[in-house]
Amino acid sequence: MTVWDDLVGQERVSEVLTAAARDADALVTAVAADRPPPESSKMTHAWLFTGPPGAGRDQTARAFAAALQCVSSDRALGGTPGCGFCDGCHTALVGTHADVTTVAAVGAEILVKDMRDTVRKSYTSPANGRWQIILVEDAERLNEKSANAVLKAVEEPAPRTVWLLCAPSLEDVLPTIRSRCRHLNLRTPSVEAVADMLVRREGIEPEAAANAARATQGHVDRARRLATDPAARERRAAVLRLPLRLDEVGACLKAAQELVDAAGEDAKQLAEEMDGKETEELKAALGAAQGGRLPRGTAGVMKDLEDMQKRRRTRTQRDSLDVALTDLTGFYRDVLALQLGSRVAIANADAEDALERLARAGSPESTLRRIDAIAACRDALDRNVAPLLAVEAMTMALRSG
Repeated sequence: MTVWDDLVGQERVSEVLTAAARDADALVTAVAADRPPPESSKMTHAWLFTGPPGAGRDQTARAFAAALQCVSSDRALGGTPGCGFCDGCHTALVGTHADVTTVAAVGAEILVKDMRDTVRKSYTSPANGRWQIILVEDAERLNEKSANAVLKAVEEPAPRTVWLLCAPSLEDVLPTIRSRCRHLNLRTPSVEAVADMLVRREGIEPEAAANAARATQGHVDRARRLATDPAARERRAAVLRLPLRLDEVGACLKAAQELVDAAGEDAKQLAEEMDGKETEELKAALGAAQGGRLPRGTAGVMKDLEDMQKRRRTRTQRDSLDVALTDLTGFYRDVLALQLGSRVAIANADAEDALERLARAGSPESTLRRIDAIAACRDALDRNVAPLLAVEAMTMALRSG
């Protein structure tokens, strides 16, 4: 199994990155032998991966990072970079490689203070790998100051540093940054490709795999979660029941509260798993005395950690809400397809009775207004409107059509 096997429906991108990784070998070899680098190379110091949600931007970037750090003995004999088994590949894929630094938005933005140490590290030589790799998973969330810090590093890169930026589209990244990157656009994998992956890699029954892939419309991570996690299936089922409950104002407000509470519970579970461990590890690193008492002058460091954890909880809640809104959008898309007599495949075949009931009860125009209301809710959440207010406004609009 190579690192490229995890990429679903991205064969063209895999070929480009494999060729770049081969040329990266030639660059490293030339530098080690004190020879001039090859005149023509497909390798460059900055890459920008774009594509719709679920296409696998982060996974593609991480697979490329693993291929660049691959130390397989077969590679020296002409084997494909990214064997998937060597120490370089394994540690890069699981996120523990010393020379692969990952930056992800903890809150709504990546702050400049979150980038300072990373930018500084980008100017250092690799500790034990072949390249110093900086992977920015949410490049669209760079604010003005943090984007300018990245721009400076990309404009004047260190010889053995590679930047891998991931964003939904080119327009989400500063023109000055994207003009210095090689761009690769990923496509949404087909439902069939995702279903095949679930059968082969996760051991899911073919029918269940097909249902999960169809319900998520090619979103690889969500399809995997839906196929393997009963709680995720129950949450989705609850969301798909929501449109039938919005018959009066009280029901709209109750449904909104339940959606927000469910998202808050997701954030709470993540916090319970991560916050305590992070806090104890930081206290130990700061030399806390037995009983938990911290040395003088370290309160600020603990406060920074608490602020980061609070931002992460907020983002986790909104990400969970976004999944519910995506499911609702897909539901009303299916309603619209039935109303228009479209032959397009229904994504939510397991809720066909509800789809047909709403299709008969409304018009295409009212369904489009409902889809617009969901988009407006998503936009409000992006603008930091209080989640409950945004979702209540949406459920009221869904009721009125």
